[in-house]
Amino acid sequence: MNFALQAEHVTFWWITLGMGAVVIAAVIVLLSLLTSFVKDIDENLKDAWDTATRLAANTATTWQLHHTVRRVQALKTEVGLHNQLLDAELGGRR
Repeated sequence: MNFALQAEHVTFWWITLGMGAVVIAAVIVLLSLLTSFVKDIDENLKDAWDTATRLAANTATTWQLHHTVRRVQALKTEVGLHNQLLDAELGGRR
């Protein structure tokens, strides 16, 4: 009877070792997936950071747009005066 118990114990040890190997393999696979996901997130985050940096650089001077509006209005007035002057000089022959 001792031999039967020993064989049963050996079988349980092999089952336990097999289950441990399966768990270790699952952990390795999951950690590999996690590593690849983290790398993807890191790359996308770098792209987003670069885009946000370019956006900030491109819009840094938008606070000056009200100056542009005033200057365009002044230019419109000046062009209108030139137009009136040319009409007066040409006598409406354009």
